Amino acid sequence: MNAVDKLARAQSFIFDFDGTLAPNLDLPDMRRQVIALTVASRVPRNEFETLFIIEIIEAATLWLGENDPGTANAYHATAHGLITEFELAAAAKTEPFPGVREMLGELKSTGKRLGVVTRNCELAVRTVFNDIDDFCETVLARDNAEFLKPDIRHVTQALRTMGVAPKLAAMIGDGQMDMRVGKQLGMLCVGVLSGSSSLERLQEAGADIVLDSVRGLTYQVT
Repeated sequence: MNAVDKLARAQSFIFDFDGTLAPNLDLPDMRRQVIALTVASRVPRNEFETLFIIEIIEAATLWLGENDPGTANAYHATAHGLITEFELAAAAKTEPFPGVREMLGELKSTGKRLGVVTRNCELAVRTVFNDIDDFCETVLARDNAEFLKPDIRHVTQALRTMGVAPKLAAMIGDGQMDMRVGKQLGMLCVGVLSGSSSLERLQEAGADIVLDSVRGLTYQVT
């Protein structure tokens, strides 16, 4: 069975949010701000320089807890406040990509079960997409997830909530991280070119199908 046939037969679609259903945050700028705060807190760069944003905060908090305990909690609160403020400011100026609601509605009408897994905070997601619950039965954002992508348990938690096995689900996202997580779980992986990655990078990360945008799912499935 080819990838298009597998996509048509998938019971559930798990979507990334930023860059997939809505425009991407300026993650490089957010990362620069978190790094500036972390350096100002005297955390050595070798403790965090290769990490993602949330992981920078967690690694720095751990280091401060061991080396400067009196500042660890304040750093953690300030850093998380910084990224949440950044996300909410961006969300106030952002809407889902054109045609996303229509696409999700068509998929839902065919019996597909839809969910979102994102490292963004829930309030930002709902600010951008205030009627997302009309389309998706689970929205697993940073603040209500036990683990975060690239940890596969982020997606596993969403699938478990929906009662769907990974082999019967598709992972749809704009990032290499999404493709790698989906591939590790044995999901069909659909990359989209509306966000952070090129065709080549998505394919290298394991994409079975690459579309210009999620709107293309309508033509693949319905």
